[in-house]
Amino acid sequence: MLAPASTQLKNAFLARTAALLLEKQQEIVEANSADLALAVAAGRNAAFVDRLRLDARAIANLARSVGEIEALPDPVGMITSGSRRPNGLEVRKQRIPIGVIGIIYESRPGVTIDAAALCIKAGNAVVLRGGSEAQRSNRILAELLREALHAAGLPADAVQVPQSQDRAAIDALVSVPGGLDLVIPRGGTALIEAVQRSARVPVIQHYQGVCHLFVHAAADLEKAARVVVNAKAQRPGVCNAVEAILVDAAIAPSAVPKLCAELRAAQVEIRGCERVQALEGAAVVPATDADLGHEYLDLIVLMRVVDGLDGAIAHIRRYGSGHTEGILTEDLGAAQRFIAEVDASCVVVNASTRFNDGGCLGLGAEIGISTSKLHAYGPMGLEALTAEKYVVIGNGQVRT
Repeated sequence: MLAPASTQLKNAFLARTAALLLEKQQEIVEANSADLALAVAAGRNAAFVDRLRLDARAIANLARSVGEIEALPDPVGMITSGSRRPNGLEVRKQRIPIGVIGIIYESRPGVTIDAAALCIKAGNAVVLRGGSEAQRSNRILAELLREALHAAGLPADAVQVPQSQDRAAIDALVSVPGGLDLVIPRGGTALIEAVQRSARVPVIQHYQGVCHLFVHAAADLEKAARVVVNAKAQRPGVCNAVEAILVDAAIAPSAVPKLCAELRAAQVEIRGCERVQALEGAAVVPATDADLGHEYLDLIVLMRVVDGLDGAIAHIRRYGSGHTEGILTEDLGAAQRFIAEVDASCVVVNASTRFNDGGCLGLGAEIGISTSKLHAYGPMGLEALTAEKYVVIGNGQVRT
C-alpha cells in the first residue's frame, strides 16, 4: 500500500500530523480528560494515570517527536551493504517495508502517534489497537492521523484503529495467517501472553522492564544517588524505570544508608533484603521472594546487597528481563566486564536506565523496546520497521 510512496509524501504526512497535534490540542486534552476521569474513578494508581495522561506538554512532545522522525533519513530503499562477486555480479542488500504491522498496547495514547509516524515513514500500513482505558484519546488521535494522510495524498486506510474493545477482537486480529505481517504487543504480562497464544503471525514482544542498577564498590556515591533516584522516581510507571538496586557488599555500610535516605526523600518505598534490613532496620520493608524479578511500575524499589560484580551479574542473569541493566562505577575494567557479560537490550554505565528510549537514543521515537532478539532488540525505530532483500545486478551471467 505504501511501499512505493515517496519520501516527500511521507514527510508531508508527518508535517501535517505535527501541525494538527498543536491545532487540535484542546480537543485532545478534553478527550483525554474524560479517559483520565474514568481511570481515577476506577481507582487506578498514580503511575497508571501518568501513563494515560496527554496534557499540553505531552502533546507538544509528541509533535516534536513527529518532527524528528520527519527529519530522519527514509530507510526504504537504503542500501545497507554491497559487494562484487568474482563473476562480476553486484550483490546488494536493500531495506524494504515489512508490510502491515499490528500494534496492541495499553494505557499510553501517545503510542498511537509514535507508532503511526514510524510505521508510515518506514512504508508500512499499521493497525493500532489501544486499550479501553484510552478509547476516547485514541479515537481523536486516529481521526487526526487519517486527516493528515488524506492531506498528504496518501490512503487514509494506511492507519486503522479497530473500534471493538473485546479481547476476542485481539485474537481475531492476530490469528489470521497472512493478515498482518508482524504484531507487536506492548503492555502487561497477561496481554503479551494472550497475544503469543493466539498469534499465527510473527510476534516481537515488548515484555517486562525488570531493570537493575548495580552500585559497584568503586562507585561515586554522590553520582550514584542522583542516578538511582532519577531512574526510580522520575517516572516510576514506565518500563525503563529501575526496579531493583544492587549494592556491592564492600561499600554497603556507607552506600545503603545514603541511597535509602535519598530514595525516601523522593517518596520511594524500599523493600530490603536481610543485609539491607540489618543496616536500615524498620525503615525498610522486608523483601520476600515475590520481590525478586518483580516489575512494580510504582514508587517501590527492591534493594539487595550482593557480593561484588559476580553477585550482581548472577542476580541479573536470574531475575532480569533483558530490558535495561546499569552499573555505577569509576572502575573501567568493572564497567567493561559488566557490558560484556550482562545480556540486555541496553546496558548503561553511570547513567539512568531511563535513557533506554527511542527519543533519547536518537531514533526520534520508538514503537517500543523489544526484549526479543529476533528481529530487533531494544528501542525499535525506523530501521527496525523494515526488512532487507537482496538485489543482484548482472550482465548476462549464468550459473554453471
